[in-house]
Amino acid sequence: MIIPDGLAELRLLPRDEEGPVFAEPWQAQVFAVVVRLAETGELTWKEWADRLGAVLREAEDRGEFDTGERYYEHWLTAVERLVVEKNLTGMEDLTKEGEEIRENDHHRREHQLEGGA
Repeated sequence: MIIPDGLAELRLLPRDEEGPVFAEPWQAQVFAVVVRLAETGELTWKEWADRLGAVLREAEDRGEFDTGERYYEHWLTAVERLVVEKNLTGMEDLTKEGEEIRENDHHRREHQLEGGA
């Protein structure tokens, strides 16, 4: 995967020689959401960098220095704030969607542990 130009300068972005790397599927999904919002013009890369930087600074101010382990959690926080701020969705809808995603993930993991595909 090629890193979009707007993301190339993000020094904490987990990546290898082929592009971004993700520890879990939701990380790839939040990455794709941000890329899609930029491609459709719903946000600019500057807006994204500013918002993500603010979220990272907030974490540092709380003493949570990111070593890359929580990086995509910060992405999620930043994109949630941006889409609500831009009236692309409401916080209530985001909360409901998050609950559904967590529930579906829980069921998927249970199925995998039971030996299902």
